[in-house]
Amino acid sequence: MRGADNGISGVQKAAILLIALGPEKSAMIFKHLKEEEIEELTLEIANTRSITPQVKEEVINEFYEVCLAQQYIAEGGIGYAKELLDKALGSEKATEVISRLTASLQVKPFEFVRKADASQLLNFIQDEHPQTIALILSYLPSAQAAQIVGALPPDRQADVAKRIATMDRTSPDVIKEVERVLESKISSLVNQDYTIIGGVDAVVEILNTVDRGTEKHIMETLEIEEPELADEIRKKMFVFEDILMLDDRSIQRVLRDVDNNDLAIALKGSNEQVQNAIFNNLSKRLATMIKEDMEFMGPVRMKDVEEAQQKIVNVIRKLEDASEIVISRGGGDEIVV
Repeated sequence: MRGADNGISGVQKAAILLIALGPEKSAMIFKHLKEEEIEELTLEIANTRSITPQVKEEVINEFYEVCLAQQYIAEGGIGYAKELLDKALGSEKATEVISRLTASLQVKPFEFVRKADASQLLNFIQDEHPQTIALILSYLPSAQAAQIVGALPPDRQADVAKRIATMDRTSPDVIKEVERVLESKISSLVNQDYTIIGGVDAVVEILNTVDRGTEKHIMETLEIEEPELADEIRKKMFVFEDILMLDDRSIQRVLRDVDNNDLAIALKGSNEQVQNAIFNNLSKRLATMIKEDMEFMGPVRMKDVEEAQQKIVNVIRKLEDASEIVISRGGGDEIVV
């Protein structure tokens, strides 16, 4: 998304949009971005603080208008898109949107995939008929097409190359239909029903949703480039109360590595639900002993509670890194059976 007259850069707009979409959808989008794009957007989201409702609405509307224009172009070409957008947005706005999208009113077939990562595009077209693959590749930049051809199974490479070489004219209706099907495969839905919340919390929500590999890569990069930000994010990534996300077997494994005194102090500052989850995974004798320790130790400083809870959180993260436990996330972690 390009910067507009309001002075907001494309990266800033993308960050605002991801925040507005919420962590689950943002995590899905992250899967289709390059590593450097993820890093850039993560930093921008973390640095995004107060956003006025007006700016949020403008960014979402701009994105929606561009998506709408792309859909209309794919369905019926530039003239069809202009006609429908005239009715929806007015003539001046329609021209502005299409111009922003295409940089001119001349749109080449499959323009919407020209900036797509070759490996990503391969996933969508590798199972298509060789003639369809040849049609798409013939409209792509040679470097992008070469990457895709090189990644095709050997028995299909020559067939596709031959079809590209012998391709003459293709009906506009056929091109339009192939474009429509391909774009429907890679298009994303826009959801505008989210409250804008920027800053570190937004990054934490996204990182808690993406797969573990993506999270580790982002955190390792931030630890080098922005150590203070990385430390702030890490402290919020998994709080003590999130122990409820673990199954009983995982909780039992964690408790084996936890000092009983730390556990008693940590539980002093936790809610009843967390306490029950812990006690239910201890022997009756040990649970009774911990409860007695909590009772006899009297009031405890919140600082001491937080330090004890953080020690247990560190144990949890260490065990997860070692694949000894699995944290139930909302995103792409694989289930091992």
